[in-house]
Amino acid sequence: MKSGRVVWWNGRFVPESQARISIYDSALMFGDVCFDMLRSFNKKIFKLREHTQRLFDGLKILEIDILWSLEEIESFIQETMNENEKTLEKDDEHRILIDVTRGTLGLYKGVADIEVGSNVLIADFPLRWTTKGMGKLFVKGINAVIPSQRTIPFNLLDQRIKNRNRIHFVMANLEVSKIPGDNNWALLLDPDGFITEGTGDNFFIVDRNGRVVTPRGLNILRGVSRAYIFELCRRLGFECIESDITPYDVYTAKEAFMTGTPFCMLPVNSLNSIKIGSGKVETNSTFYHLLNEWSKDVKVDIKKQIQEWDKTGTEISGPTPYSFKK
Repeated sequence: MKSGRVVWWNGRFVPESQARISIYDSALMFGDVCFDMLRSFNKKIFKLREHTQRLFDGLKILEIDILWSLEEIESFIQETMNENEKTLEKDDEHRILIDVTRGTLGLYKGVADIEVGSNVLIADFPLRWTTKGMGKLFVKGINAVIPSQRTIPFNLLDQRIKNRNRIHFVMANLEVSKIPGDNNWALLLDPDGFITEGTGDNFFIVDRNGRVVTPRGLNILRGVSRAYIFELCRRLGFECIESDITPYDVYTAKEAFMTGTPFCMLPVNSLNSIKIGSGKVETNSTFYHLLNEWSKDVKVDIKKQIQEWDKTGTEISGPTPYSFKK
């Protein structure tokens, strides 16, 4: 079935099904891709400059050259949204995915009949499909599970660069997918035993003193949503700090939650099936104060939106990034 969606690819729009790169691209050979994901609220991209700046920081460090400036990429994002608006349902939002590959490996340049140079792709996918099944988690909460797979420390592979070299995330998700239950999400430790992040989300606890605490920004991706929690905490009068966190700190915390671009915030009610606090999502919790403030900022009831999508959205078959069960 044709989706009707188009992808911005190196300066032109092509049908989604035709947006392909060569088998000789460094992306396939080495996972050599810098990327970012953005979402809209009321069809307007949230924190556009923060996302594009992170992308360009990664491109600079990875030494991937592209033909366009940061400002031009931002305008192409808007063009891509405009082109795909007609493919979205009325109540849907845009989920923009930007992938930048280094391009054809030198070994194959001039040998294979393919284009050379970096590739920039901007895709627009219905956000409701990305959050499918997450609505119930606002009530039930996530059971975070610590797998045997560890985060790769920054001195070996810097997690602050948002790149596609993430096989350790896949291994963690594979292991956690075998745990009984439907609400299990991986939560990784670093080699020293400190909690870092999930496989695509940042982690927070609310300690017994009411402080909002998140792992230091060293062996993690410094998420845009993570940074926004600091902003919301300052506004609401909550102390928010970075610190080393151990599993013990989570077990003895009052609350915990995850942040990520598609779903914004989700509560974590247990770690390895051991309750955190009451083990319930309390309506007067710090989590809900922050979520409600976020909703007011973007003029969207975030919880209600995702829950409504679960009721009416298109069924998506197959495994998700967090589960490998069919």
